[in-house]
Amino acid sequence: MSELSFGRQAVANRSSEAELSKITGEIIVGLDGSEQSYGALIWAAHEAKLRNAPLRVVTAYSLPVFTGSGFDAGYSVIDEEALVEGVAQILDEAKERLGALGDEIDLRVSVQTGDASAILLELSKNAELMVVGSRSHGAFLGRLLGTVSTSLPAHSHCPTVAVPQAYADKIAKNPEILDERRPVVVGSDGSDQARLAILKAAEEASRRGVKLVLVNALAPYTGALNWVPAAVDFEAIYREVAALQRKAAEWIRGYFPELEIEFKLIDGSASQVLVEEGKTAELMVVGTRGRGGLTGMVLGSTSQGVLHHAPVPLMVVPEMEDERVDTAPEADVTWG
Repeated sequence: MSELSFGRQAVANRSSEAELSKITGEIIVGLDGSEQSYGALIWAAHEAKLRNAPLRVVTAYSLPVFTGSGFDAGYSVIDEEALVEGVAQILDEAKERLGALGDEIDLRVSVQTGDASAILLELSKNAELMVVGSRSHGAFLGRLLGTVSTSLPAHSHCPTVAVPQAYADKIAKNPEILDERRPVVVGSDGSDQARLAILKAAEEASRRGVKLVLVNALAPYTGALNWVPAAVDFEAIYREVAALQRKAAEWIRGYFPELEIEFKLIDGSASQVLVEEGKTAELMVVGTRGRGGLTGMVLGSTSQGVLHHAPVPLMVVPEMEDERVDTAPEADVTWG
C-alpha cells in the first residue's frame, strides 16, 4: 500500500470545529492555491522560524449551491471529490515550495469545510499572527479564500499580515529577498491604535535587527482646504507632531533600548505617504480604527487604503490589550 502524500494525509485527518477551538499560540496562514497565497506561506514560514513558533497552514472549501433541477443527484458527490482532490494537490504543492524550510519549522495543517473568512476569523481569537495573500482570487475556482485578504485584517482578533501579489511573485523568483535587512515602517497618528501598531512594529524591527521608521503624514494645507478656520495654527500642529514623534521614540526605547529609530513627518495623503515609504521597507505596520489626538492624519481608513497598494507585506494591528500603551505619550492638540 503506497504512502499517502502530505496533502492527502492532511485531507484524511481534516480538523473538526472542536479541534480548531484548541489551537492557540500559532502563526496561521490561509492557503488557496493562488500565487499570492503561496507567497504568504513562504513569508509565514520565515516568520515562524524567526519567532520559533508553530506554523499552521489552513485551507477551506465549500460546495457550490445550485438551484433548479438541471443537475443529477450524484453531481454534488463528484464535485466534492474534485474539491478534496484539489485541496490535496494544493497542500502537496505547498510542501514542495517550502522545501528545506518546511523541515526547519513546526509545520501543521488544517483542512476545513466552510467559509474561509469565518474559519480564519475564529482561529484569530487565539493565534499569535494571521497571514494571508492579498487580492487572493485563487486558481482553485476562487472558492477557498475569496475576499479574506480584505475582510480578515478588518475583523481579526490578532495582528494580520497581508502579503501582496507583486511581493509574492518576487518571493517566487528570489526567496532571498526575505533575508534582506530593510526597515520596518509604521504609521502613527497619536491614537491608542497607533501606539499599539508602533509597539508591534518595534517588536518586529527588534526581532529582525533592523531600523524602525515612524511615519506621520499630514495632509498638505492648500487652497483645497479653504473651509479650515483661519484661527488654526498649522505651524503649531507641525511642532506638536514633531514633539510627539520624539516622545514616542523615547517611549519605545524604554522597551527596546538597542533599537534604531527614525521618524519622519511628511506632507501628503496618509495612504500615499505610507505606500511610498514602504517601497524601501521589508514590512509595513498600521493600526485599525485610528482615532485620537491627531485624528485622521494617518490611520482611520488608511489601513484599507494601504492594504490595496502596499508594495511589501502589511501588518494590520487590531484593538488589543497591552499595558505598555498606558505609558505612551499623548498628543496635546486635537485635530480632525
